[in-house]
Amino acid sequence: MAAMSGVGSWRGGVRSDSESNRSKASILPSGYGRAWCGVGRGLGFQRAGVCLRSSKLELRAAIMENDKGSTSRSGSSVSALELLKTSAANRYTKERSSIIVVGLSVHTSPIEMREKFAIPEAQWPQAIQELCALNHIEEAAVLSTCNRMEIYIVALSQSRGVKEVTEWMSKTSGVPVPELCEHRFLLYNGDAVKHLFEVSAGLDSLVLGEGQILAQVKQVVKSAEGVAGFDRKISGLFKRAITVGKRVRTETKISSGAVSVSSAAVELGLMKISQPSYENVSVLVVGAGKMGKLVIKHLVAKGCRSMVLINRSEERVAALVEEYKDVEIVWKPLSALVESTAKADMIFTCTASESLLLSKEQVEALPDNKSVRHFVDISVPRNIGTCVSDLDTAKVYNVDDLKEVVAANKELRLQKADEAQEIISEELKDFVAWMDSLETVPTIKKLRAYAERVRAAEFDKCLARMGPDLSDQQKKVIRDLSAGIVNKLLLGPMQHLRCDGSNGRTLNEILDNMHALNRIFDLDTDTSLLEEKIRAKVSKIRK
Repeated sequence: MAAMSGVGSWRGGVRSDSESNRSKASILPSGYGRAWCGVGRGLGFQRAGVCLRSSKLELRAAIMENDKGSTSRSGSSVSALELLKTSAANRYTKERSSIIVVGLSVHTSPIEMREKFAIPEAQWPQAIQELCALNHIEEAAVLSTCNRMEIYIVALSQSRGVKEVTEWMSKTSGVPVPELCEHRFLLYNGDAVKHLFEVSAGLDSLVLGEGQILAQVKQVVKSAEGVAGFDRKISGLFKRAITVGKRVRTETKISSGAVSVSSAAVELGLMKISQPSYENVSVLVVGAGKMGKLVIKHLVAKGCRSMVLINRSEERVAALVEEYKDVEIVWKPLSALVESTAKADMIFTCTASESLLLSKEQVEALPDNKSVRHFVDISVPRNIGTCVSDLDTAKVYNVDDLKEVVAANKELRLQKADEAQEIISEELKDFVAWMDSLETVPTIKKLRAYAERVRAAEFDKCLARMGPDLSDQQKKVIRDLSAGIVNKLLLGPMQHLRCDGSNGRTLNEILDNMHALNRIFDLDTDTSLLEEKIRAKVSKIRK
């Protein structure tokens, strides 16, 4: 179990594979989380100078051996664990599990690439289960929005975990691994945690400080609650990220004056038609989901008093009609899309459809009653074919085109971002301390179990020597006495294992205490951790 020394040693990461090749020296300093991202390119991952090139079969063989042992006598099971411990696979007991994010975002890849990896919210739980069924992944979460698709994992091995996630993404998207590696980014441990905090705070958004991403991070927790694989570490990470997002918005007011993706889309539309408002513009909105509702909200704020809203069901539209009583909102079914598009000047598409709603041929066949139709497509995957822009009578804009809107009052938001970074740094230290505290949990459990075994054995000896005439009350008094002595003796060691910052001890001191207790009481924590990891994998395989 590697000793860590504060936040600095639990940091490090890489923005993208192409970036790592251009500047290796800048991304390979000493530190826990640093690694050269080269999956799919034959490059070895490095951690603390040890090359992590392992055989995938090692852990599988150990799991199979342990599975066999669980059906026989406990001695054979222990033997299997001992064999694994002395094999090359013992790195899993020495190596601390890593938090890793593998992703694509608006900053590293174009929408043409991102939409191939988009995962609908309804499929997030299934994705978590599939990821956690892989050999080296303990926990997982998926954050998929119009601007990013990021997979967060807790991995037994950094290199193997990244490799398995990359191959899974390639398989589910149909994008070859080498092509994926050109666009993905990788971040480890502290850098992965900081990245999610920045995402939740709106600092990594295309529109700095936008508020919609916080709701999307909350949705990750809501949709994954109770799903096997969304466990203590990943769940704790996302819940802390929500706290960070709330604090940043409350304490810095970074959202004031900032715009969301939906409001940026509405602003972009005005810029393209050179109009001060939507009062005299024929508007069509396709989709009445979360994004569609926000688009309508900002359209109304920009003077729109009538619009056609296309949605599969009329129920959601009825609620919007009730909400915006001063606005004429006309519902049309999806079958009326082409007909409604023919009458519109500005078309906003924001649905969860995984297929195109309008092709070049359909738009080209529309009546020539408009000089130019403007399509603002903020769906991922996109709803409007890119080749529609080849027509002289149509202009198509997507989420990547919103950058034009972002330039406004950027300096003020950047000042707020500096304040937000201070909050993030503070929360990062707290989260790292919490993660570090988990390192001592196995030792605490083992020490308590050891003390209880000794207490129970001595208690039985005492009863045997005192004869059968003891009453239940006398036995209870002796039992309580022995338990009280044990608790008082354990109080000191337990306090020296606390990692909550209440006693002023450094992390190195706490870890030294942990290792000392392991040696003194022969707690064999490494075997315990290994056993827990193997049993977790066996349980997943059986399911």
